[in-house]
Amino acid sequence: MPLPPLTVYRHDRRKRALITLAGEIDLDTVPLVRASLERCLRDGIRTIDVDLTLVTFCDCSGLNVFLNAAQRITAAGGTLRLHHPPRTLVPMLDIAGCEFLLLGVPFGQLSPPPGYALVTTAPAPHRSVPPVPPEPVLSGGAV
Repeated sequence: MPLPPLTVYRHDRRKRALITLAGEIDLDTVPLVRASLERCLRDGIRTIDVDLTLVTFCDCSGLNVFLNAAQRITAAGGTLRLHHPPRTLVPMLDIAGCEFLLLGVPFGQLSPPPGYALVTTAPAPHRSVPPVPPEPVLSGGAV
């Protein structure tokens, strides 16, 4: 049985959630990403961290869903941060000038944070991300 193109894991801690995505983010799978981020908002979560370590591909539709979600989350008084973006997403963030929004750099700071280049080539040596739960919250085409 083939693996689903994208799997979503969610780990909540009070008003904060860690969303771990595994697989590919494209036109077929962005509804799953959108649904998981919207569900966080409906559940009262206002700080959302998205771990992209296990994402193998992300196209502009993925960037669009993250930008829309960041706008909605910010309007609700929250924050969205992407961690360990895949190589396919990093140039799009740079070209669009929105890496500061998604990578958690304070608004108005034009230069990337220290160590940004390291994040784009390899994960940081120390990560404070909780372990991924054994069962996915959403998978495949489920919305």
